[in-house]
Amino acid sequence: MNKLSELVKMTPQLLRELQLKQLDTLVYFKNFCDKNNLRFYLIGGCLIGALRNGGFVPWDDDIDVIMPRPDYEKLHKLWKEQKADGRFRLLKTDDEMFTGNIFITITDTNYTMVKANQTEVDIPHGLVLDVFPLDVCPDSRFARKMQYIWTMIYSLFLAQVVPENHGGIMGLGSKILLSIFRGKKLRNKIWRCAERHMTKYKLEENKCVTELCAGPYWMKKEYPKHIYEGVDYVSFEGLEMPCMSGYDEYLTMVFGNYMELPPKEKQVPHHDIAYLDLNTPCEEYDRKRK
Repeated sequence: MNKLSELVKMTPQLLRELQLKQLDTLVYFKNFCDKNNLRFYLIGGCLIGALRNGGFVPWDDDIDVIMPRPDYEKLHKLWKEQKADGRFRLLKTDDEMFTGNIFITITDTNYTMVKANQTEVDIPHGLVLDVFPLDVCPDSRFARKMQYIWTMIYSLFLAQVVPENHGGIMGLGSKILLSIFRGKKLRNKIWRCAERHMTKYKLEENKCVTELCAGPYWMKKEYPKHIYEGVDYVSFEGLEMPCMSGYDEYLTMVFGNYMELPPKEKQVPHHDIAYLDLNTPCEEYDRKRK
């Protein structure tokens, strides 16, 4: 137990317990996707961990997957239609909910975990699996620059906060825009308009794909679309999980020699956690907070 003004100190034992409990969400998510013929792939640290460690990277504190945009949109629609919410809930900012994220999360409500940037957000604070959309890059350099702009507008008005790493003119401009456009309905219209513009490109008409909703650094990455044209499988904590067939090319583009361990100072969890209770459902925490 800890106060929300403090950050949770992640011992190796606590981190490993967290990792193993997160596997339940991944299994539930995979079963739902398999049942509905939806494609997804392990990415980032999870994929490196599968290849290098057979599971989690020892210091990793979450699970990240990516879905082609059409499958990503179907996920939200089918999840609602099939009433898949229960222990595991799909959270996505829309007219009914504000999450503070610009991507979908699947939350295990059997436990409680509050990220430092979400302490004031009214959502079920469980263990989360992050689901990112895979979008198409336009071949035109001008169109690509416009896609950056639309994505930044989308991110700003969907998350409704200025990212911490945006200082200077961009940070100031973001604060001004949020101060001008204050109404919820107006902000919703703006981010929906931006989303339509940034996702309008067709895979068959362009050469590359990108990760628009994973943050400013990742949205500038461009991957040849052939990397994602097939599916391979890797062992992750004893589970067979899908990855892109061009995983070696993808990981090398992003991380270089991904089989080599990073410097010791970088072998740390990447998220600030304000509260963690792996013995209590998050609804009890949420009820006490209210």
